[in-house]
Amino acid sequence: MKPAPSIQRNKVRGFSPFAGERAADLVPQARLAGPMPWVIAIMVALTVIAAAGGLALSNLAGGARSDLEGGATVQIIEASPAERDRQAEAALALLAEDPRVATLRRVPDAELDSLLEPWLGTGSGGEAVPIPALIDLRLRGEADDVTLAQLQDSVENVAPAARIDAQASWLGPVFGAIAAMQWLSLALVLLLSLTGAAAVWLASRSALGANRETIEIIHLLGGTDRQIARIFQRSIGFDAVMGGAAGLALGLAAVLILGRQFAQLGSGMVSGGGFGWLDWLALAAIPVVGVALAMLTARMTVLLALRKML
Repeated sequence: MKPAPSIQRNKVRGFSPFAGERAADLVPQARLAGPMPWVIAIMVALTVIAAAGGLALSNLAGGARSDLEGGATVQIIEASPAERDRQAEAALALLAEDPRVATLRRVPDAELDSLLEPWLGTGSGGEAVPIPALIDLRLRGEADDVTLAQLQDSVENVAPAARIDAQASWLGPVFGAIAAMQWLSLALVLLLSLTGAAAVWLASRSALGANRETIEIIHLLGGTDRQIARIFQRSIGFDAVMGGAAGLALGLAAVLILGRQFAQLGSGMVSGGGFGWLDWLALAAIPVVGVALAMLTARMTVLLALRKML
């Protein structure tokens, strides 16, 4: 005997696949009322700031290395001003004929005095504090140890008090500190990502516990683990999108404010830490990656918990 149409419709309605808005309505949601969107917003904002710091340091170090690549400095360390000037002019004449030297210039004494004025004060140069004569070189190739040693040997014949150093060697400790801070920024990004994933895991476990009876009913009505996981995945996805957008706005605002503060320093080296369009795209991709990570974490958490629960 064929069942009545009303019973047939109820049967089909009860055991039809649970998906979309119909499935999501079975589990009570409280978006924006709970802490999850705000937790994600804070995590994304901190991640944006940490990633922006790492990118700025990378750009700063790369710009400084490119500026100093092939650069060298000749110091004429001689107490007698007359002898110092004689050796400096002889070194200039010799280096000007060297094919390995692209450009060179002697740094004027007035420029050296202005550079040393904050530490030595005015009128401290000359005989009281002998200042070496400086020649700024730009080599055609890399300022490696072999090239510098060859230049040192040739210059010493006409300027015994001359000493040649690569400009990049002066900033070796600075580059080391920048590299350490870059690793620290990367560690912070990874730590914040793990913290966000842990927050999603806790929220998913809490939501599962609060809706255990509803989940059991869904199972009895024919719902599968994947369909139930999709419900929580969508809910976490909405929270992550809203929190990620808010966190990105807060993080970019902080980055812009800090950038203006550093720009006021007027330092050429600091200005090399500016962002290009690829850097801005990388920062904008952080909330996208955060949303994907949150949804994946929620899905895996729910699937693993359901296997143990039911």
